[in-house]
Amino acid sequence: MTLEVLTVPLLRDNYGYLLVDRDAGRAVAVDPSTHEAVLELLDRERLALDAIWCTHHHWDHVGGIPGLLARFPDAAVLGSAHDATNANIGQQTRGLADGEIVEHGAVRFEVLAIPGHTLGAIAYAGGGMVFTGDTLFLGGCGRVFEGTMPMMRASLARLRALPPETRVYCGHEYTKRNLEFARVIEPNDAAIAARLEAVTATREEGRVTVPATIADELATNPFLRWDSNAVRTYAKSRGEADTDDEVFARLRQAKDAF
Repeated sequence: MTLEVLTVPLLRDNYGYLLVDRDAGRAVAVDPSTHEAVLELLDRERLALDAIWCTHHHWDHVGGIPGLLARFPDAAVLGSAHDATNANIGQQTRGLADGEIVEHGAVRFEVLAIPGHTLGAIAYAGGGMVFTGDTLFLGGCGRVFEGTMPMMRASLARLRALPPETRVYCGHEYTKRNLEFARVIEPNDAAIAARLEAVTATREEGRVTVPATIADELATNPFLRWDSNAVRTYAKSRGEADTDDEVFARLRQAKDAF
């Protein structure tokens, strides 16, 4: 069977998701910033909530948990083992280790530890999709808050190794701005130019840009292309950048100031 993904725009530019098993009328909520829009969608689609899956502990990804549990008190709240140990996510009921399997419907998802943005960041990969939170964005990546640059690059390396057709569901609508930065790095790249044009039109129409595929990201996301000659040339223009980790760090520092 396949699962349906319903995208829930939240706050100013966050995305939460409902992972829907239509046959059973059950759903999992991923990264609920707030509860109101999620509950409204559950009601409209006539779905019950089985669980809440969190990619990391930041408030704009977990703020809706209390409101969802008020309606669905038996829903499990999943996050990383790191976040459970450190009590980072209120009402978390299960801590997940790297490589652990979680299921919804008949679909199995592997938990991938992807620290860097936070130390307890995880992704859920399965059913031809991956929920990456604030680690991998479309066209970009998250800031490095709790981890290190090498840690973040290693996490992105795990994600870029997923099958090319894997659909990426990320935590924010940053795609247009990310691709504008990508164009600064590779101004003559036709794939980046075409994708930026398409994303701009999508946003002007009021539509969301998620999902994209790992293949799309490998072609246009500089934060997955640290071994590209063009990206390495740009990184070296900003300082020492001989290793993959140094290249990534120069890119992230440049994006922080973009």
